[in-house]
Amino acid sequence: MAEERVTVTIAESVADVRLARADKLNALDPAMFDAIIATIEQLGEAKGVRAVVLSGEGRGFCAGLDLASMAGIGSDVDLAARTHGDANRFQQVAWGWRMLPVPVIAAVHGIAFGGGLQVASGADIRIAAPGSRFSVMELKWGIVPDMAGFALWRGLVRDDVLRELVYTAREFNAEEALRHGFVTRLAADPRAAAMELARAIAGRNPEAIRGAKRLANTMAEGTASSILPAESAEQQAVMRTPNQMEAVRANVEKRAPVFTD
Repeated sequence: MAEERVTVTIAESVADVRLARADKLNALDPAMFDAIIATIEQLGEAKGVRAVVLSGEGRGFCAGLDLASMAGIGSDVDLAARTHGDANRFQQVAWGWRMLPVPVIAAVHGIAFGGGLQVASGADIRIAAPGSRFSVMELKWGIVPDMAGFALWRGLVRDDVLRELVYTAREFNAEEALRHGFVTRLAADPRAAAMELARAIAGRNPEAIRGAKRLANTMAEGTASSILPAESAEQQAVMRTPNQMEAVRANVEKRAPVFTD
């Protein structure tokens, strides 16, 4: 049986997704690419999932590309082919998390290098352990970041800072990652913090959460002429629905809401 690359456990409307190649620091080989893409597709169709936590087993989140296993992938690969909407296969392992209809929280520890940093960047929110190490590492190997990083970092990381980190491929620590916008916040146990946050999100109106993520994605790419009507459309779609009315009743009655998916 092939080694499992990604594990998924769903409980209390939260999908706990773990990169499961700990002996290789969860480095990305062809099987890992396939497993992450399959997981994203599975979660995109799953009923009852309201939030996702993405983390890595072992000593680090993800070391980036497994160069030895990827050596056989050469000029015969058409990177221009759009295999998943706007993304190619390699971009989908990062961009796919952003396109999921529910919020994704990445819990980062140890290292997030190269493609691993781009995978984490696909999450809506990133919580990192102090002492974690980061790098936009591609230039070290004479290549450029091409796993959706530039699309995901736009608006997160200041332009000149991003250029310096890309051009030099230098490592930086969790505190610097937080200052620059690669990380949302730090926590001693990022996975526990991510699970706590995911459960809080899962306790909100799932229709409103999905609408809010669509608006956040629109905001990142749109203009006022597209964002303002989108706000109105999302609000119109959610107002006076059973879940929205349940949110009101639960607040008035000071109890936990019971939503339907």
